[in-house]
Amino acid sequence: MIKKINPVYTQNRELSWLKFNERVLEEAEDETVPLYERLKFLAIFNSNLDEFYMIRVGSLYDLSLENTLKFDNKSFLTPSQQLEKIFAATKVLYKKRAVLSAKLERACNAAGIQRKKSGRLGKIEQAFVKDYFQTQIFPLLSPLVINVRHPFPHLTNKALYIAVSLKEKKNNILGIIPIPQNLPKLLYLPGRKTKYILLEDIVLHYAEKIFNLYNVEKKAIISVTRNADISLDDEEFELGEDYLQHMRKSLKKRGKLAAVRMEINGETSPSMLNYLIDHLNIKKEQIFFCRTPINLSYLLSFAEKLTVEQKTLFMYPPFTPSNKCSIPQNTGMIEYIRHKDLLLNYPYQSFDLFLKLIKEAVYDDSVFAIKITIYRIGKRKAKLIQLLAIAAELGKEVTVLMELRARFDEANNISWAEMLQDAGCKVIYGIEGYKVHAKICLIMRRENSKIEYITQIGTGNYNAQTASLYTDLALFTTSDDIGLDAVQFFQNMGTDNLHGNYNSLLSAPNSLKPDLIRLIHEERDRAINGQISHILLKMNSLTDRELIDALAEASQAGVKIKMIIRGICCIKPGIKDKTDNIKVINIVGRFLEHSRIFCFGSGENTKIYISSADWMTRNTEHRVEIACPIYDADLKETIYQSMLIMWRDTVKARQLNADGNYEKLSAKLPRFDSQTFFLKQYTE
Repeated sequence: MIKKINPVYTQNRELSWLKFNERVLEEAEDETVPLYERLKFLAIFNSNLDEFYMIRVGSLYDLSLENTLKFDNKSFLTPSQQLEKIFAATKVLYKKRAVLSAKLERACNAAGIQRKKSGRLGKIEQAFVKDYFQTQIFPLLSPLVINVRHPFPHLTNKALYIAVSLKEKKNNILGIIPIPQNLPKLLYLPGRKTKYILLEDIVLHYAEKIFNLYNVEKKAIISVTRNADISLDDEEFELGEDYLQHMRKSLKKRGKLAAVRMEINGETSPSMLNYLIDHLNIKKEQIFFCRTPINLSYLLSFAEKLTVEQKTLFMYPPFTPSNKCSIPQNTGMIEYIRHKDLLLNYPYQSFDLFLKLIKEAVYDDSVFAIKITIYRIGKRKAKLIQLLAIAAELGKEVTVLMELRARFDEANNISWAEMLQDAGCKVIYGIEGYKVHAKICLIMRRENSKIEYITQIGTGNYNAQTASLYTDLALFTTSDDIGLDAVQFFQNMGTDNLHGNYNSLLSAPNSLKPDLIRLIHEERDRAINGQISHILLKMNSLTDRELIDALAEASQAGVKIKMIIRGICCIKPGIKDKTDNIKVINIVGRFLEHSRIFCFGSGENTKIYISSADWMTRNTEHRVEIACPIYDADLKETIYQSMLIMWRDTVKARQLNADGNYEKLSAKLPRFDSQTFFLKQYTE
């Protein structure tokens, strides 16, 4: 018997994500946020949208080409219908971005940071830009007139180009100028004030000079977004090819996939537009005209130009993650953790504390093995990699499960994998068809002929950069149950065993979802029996249909459910007789809310798990994930109270309504910013 799916209390995943990104744009609108931070939110909104089109729209584009008819199980829309709604919603966001961008430019002008256009330069500025163009830009340009001898070029994903409508006698011709990618994105102009002009605006201005044999009718800056949703597991191995070689070859295919969006800033002629549409094989709905620069990443570079006084005015107050934790001074990490569990709360506490533990393990003669999973570690010099390499060189057994398919970090992870292999580490890779997203580190030491296990399990990556920007939890424990599960986990990963059973850990794709449903049903049964029942959850996204239905069923039984969901939320709360016991808030603030915390029950009997997994089908069914129980009573209380503190947020929190939209909480409520609270708490 097929269970009937109820669409009344669910919404489409992609449209929910667009509403989340609109929520990011809202932070850029907020005049209580410092000016530079507002510019950062605008750049983040833009970057988020780029990635959304490359991955989610790219994936839907592929599905729309298939002959089989598929429906989203939350909104019952086909891929083509979803794309239609996405394109319409995006046009609304572009208009909102344009208004906001103009407002922020006015605020920047007032603050002494001015973007100038070529037509509004003073004489000294004109001479300066002309000299820069002739000496630095012009020699690097490769303009192209499209004709029989010069075919339409491949437009690189997200690169900027100048498209020019040319006239030769009665013929319409298209000219293309790639914007050099090895030059700075902007040029600062002479003078006391901070004035700049964008590189693409300079090239656009000189289009007539570049195509001086033709009449220039229209000219515009264009950029193509391509599908980047390449499945690296689907690429066939060649005989004798190792996995690293295979990954490098597969990645080259990403830049050649189909176009899913074209952005245009400037004026186009009908012939130019039709030509681009035909050669890129896109529809008019996939073309977006921008009144703002297409690539806004340059906004992030202003920090280096700000004076000390401007930084005080336009940036969040400087913050250094605390190196303090519950470990007494002059006590080693290993010594403390052997007797009591430890919890770190990033970014309020420093990632250096984890590195301190690894360093102790490297030089501890009792430690004989270190095992760790790495998903995203960052592009900069990684101290963790150095420590693991030293451990291997000192004769310790070091096993690193390096996930080479971490989206957009593939090339980076390949380099780290080679470095670790050269140092003598045993490097293994994820399982075919399943990314290993779990965050686990196991340190094994021998004390008086007994093996001790120090296990660290977290909600975030082993990445020093993101650990100072994302909120995440890291548990350190010598629990034998968890330690033996960790041993079994690494053995299972080495043998491609996805179906191993664990005593304490919940693991995907095998048991995580069934166990979460069981925990939800336990609370449902308590409610049915007239007992107090609560569920308190925090995650990035909720899309898994089975988990959504289990939550709705628990709500109907009377379970009080509160959820803090930063991004996609496919459940609609507050639907009468369906989800009216469910409340959802979203927090977008200075730090990216990234921790996943699952609390079931109340009081002493509360069961709390921290996890690497969101409640998305990709996490519960198609990735290797871990959820770890918190056994220490003090740490359980700490985590639960922190969840209640976040729930009190009235400044950065927004409530999700039954129609799927976010609204500000009542202005009558006391103003409370949970991230500011934690900053003060850990600083003091």
